[in-house]
Amino acid sequence: MKKPNILITNDDGVNASGIKYLCKALEDIATVTVVAPITERSASGMGLTVRHPLHLQEHHWSEKARIYSVTGTPADCIKMALSVVLDSTPDLVVSGINRGSNAGRNAIYSGTVAGTIEGALRGIPGIAFSCVSSSKPYYDTASRFVPRIVEHVLSTPLNPGTVLNVNVPSRKYEDIVGMRVTRQGLGYWIEDPEKRVHPAGEPYYWLGGKLIDHHEDEGRDTDLLEQGYLTATPLHVSELTDHLEVEKRQKSFSKLMT
Repeated sequence: MKKPNILITNDDGVNASGIKYLCKALEDIATVTVVAPITERSASGMGLTVRHPLHLQEHHWSEKARIYSVTGTPADCIKMALSVVLDSTPDLVVSGINRGSNAGRNAIYSGTVAGTIEGALRGIPGIAFSCVSSSKPYYDTASRFVPRIVEHVLSTPLNPGTVLNVNVPSRKYEDIVGMRVTRQGLGYWIEDPEKRVHPAGEPYYWLGGKLIDHHEDEGRDTDLLEQGYLTATPLHVSELTDHLEVEKRQKSFSKLMT
């Protein structure tokens, strides 16, 4: 049976530990190509590089996969992979394993998730993997779930325009309570700027951030992660239209012309 072709990216950089765990978890069940940022591009979202040239460089830390870095964002990496590196469209885009949670509304800012969204906009299904803790990510735990989730998605395809956002509690494999497909939580990081002063006297800021606590409905991803479940949230990204608003405003908006 022919192996699937999988394109891997991340936002922690091509030499990050998480992407090496991800590559190793997939290279025996798939033909793997890695195209990832040369440096960390966390929280870059769907940002693109349009005012600077992009440089492509080959790396050799795996004997079973082709590996490239791009001097850009995760979205840049997918564009470069599809336009320059690959000869054919991959069966799946897999991103991660991220160092830190992308549960709740943090997914909006995530470069990890953005890599899969860029693929979904081209009709390629995607899965983003993240470890909840940034200070002590259990990559070994997360990587043990990667092959079975990937094979599940390949055998039971996602709806067109949908990506799967997977978050794994930072704990030992045997301490994971279970696996759940669930809704996105409401939590997200809000700015917490720290003002500093340059030796020359000019003020500057580290934007920083802190997690905003929200009352979460039972069973959302953020709630289940605290209980020790691995969560998988399907995110539909091909169209952002609020159809209820279209219906509500169609007549009244048209009358603004009169």
